[in-house]
Amino acid sequence: MDDIFTQCREGNAVAVRLWLDNTENDLNQGDDHGFSPLHWACREGRSGVVDMLIMRGARINVMNRGDDTPLHLAASHGHRDILAKLIQCKADTNAANEHGNTPLHYACFWAQDLVAEDLVNNGAQVCICNKYGETPLDKAKPPLAAHLKELGEKQGQSLTKVPFKDTFWKGTTRTRPRNGTLNKHAGIDYKQLSMLAKINENHSGELWQGRWQGTEIVVKMLHVRDWTTRKSRDFNEEYPKLRIFSHPNVLPMLGACQSPPAPHPIIITHWMPYGSLYNVLHEGTNFVVDQMQAVKFALDIACGMAFLHTLEPMIPRHYLNSKSIMIDEDMTARISMADVKFSFQCPGRMYSPAWVAPEALQKKPEEINRRSADMWSFAVLLWELVTREVPFADLSNMEIGMKVRRFYDFGKQEPNQKVLGCL
Repeated sequence: MDDIFTQCREGNAVAVRLWLDNTENDLNQGDDHGFSPLHWACREGRSGVVDMLIMRGARINVMNRGDDTPLHLAASHGHRDILAKLIQCKADTNAANEHGNTPLHYACFWAQDLVAEDLVNNGAQVCICNKYGETPLDKAKPPLAAHLKELGEKQGQSLTKVPFKDTFWKGTTRTRPRNGTLNKHAGIDYKQLSMLAKINENHSGELWQGRWQGTEIVVKMLHVRDWTTRKSRDFNEEYPKLRIFSHPNVLPMLGACQSPPAPHPIIITHWMPYGSLYNVLHEGTNFVVDQMQAVKFALDIACGMAFLHTLEPMIPRHYLNSKSIMIDEDMTARISMADVKFSFQCPGRMYSPAWVAPEALQKKPEEINRRSADMWSFAVLLWELVTREVPFADLSNMEIGMKVRRFYDFGKQEPNQKVLGCL
């Protein structure tokens, strides 16, 4: 099968669907020029493929090397139906590329009259300047310019020229496509990793910021006692299952290796500039989480968990909490696969019981309903998002475990015992 970019250009829906069904394929990767699959589908007017990509979580405001978004390409080529889909998904109608041109600049230049009208009706500014001081009206033929000027006035726009600023995109949801080769390398040469700064150290290992193949990464060096051939084999069998690239709310493990001279298992994942949800909510970052953003985080987490619950078999030893939810550069919450425990890591121990369901503290993993247990953890996350407080902040892990366990014992009591327990 040809590469995904060719399939999107040609509108081969069957091939695109098969490619998307492979969890190791990243639909937000870019080609040599930074075009994502969504860029190509929008450029060529492949409406069905656009629907598929959006439904699977393609980033709407992704930029290519020239800072063009998919909306720029749809507007340039007059694909009005695709334009409407992108705008419905909150595409930035005033996104400026490297020349300062917005989608409206191109719609006017290529005489896409209806597309230009749609853009203005959805907030595109008629007097925003590019790098050369030209507005969309300057690019349009006189009749279209007059019509758009009148339409802009009806929309309440000022007809004063808005000068170009090369910081227009900062603070928006515009992002670059990811390196399309990273998901091809499961095994990594330790010598290719560049360790830049130590971030943290805890019971499970050390966390480092680093670079690999020109990409910012996080390197996690696991602390494992008595590393054996069997543990090495288990490690090599388990980590490929965590390389899930096919969902926007799941942060995949990029790959793994073992560091010399003493073999230490190492896993790497994408660098997330905002850190974890726990960092954002409780550790005083510059990230402002208002009610709307909190709801978006909750929806992101729910979508990610819904996807993980469709996998058969399910990912074992995954425990949902705010420390394992990472915040991407476009303010998307992503469930980190790098926080899934391996079978040889601290068996029988639980380090974040505040988010763990009572039955998960009482029983073996194979004896509980994992999906129901995740719902409990998700409910704690919702409480955390609403209150901005750390659950059971004043208790030790042992005290938290005992307190949560009471919910399980309470649930098994007879009705009259429950009443007495509440008194």
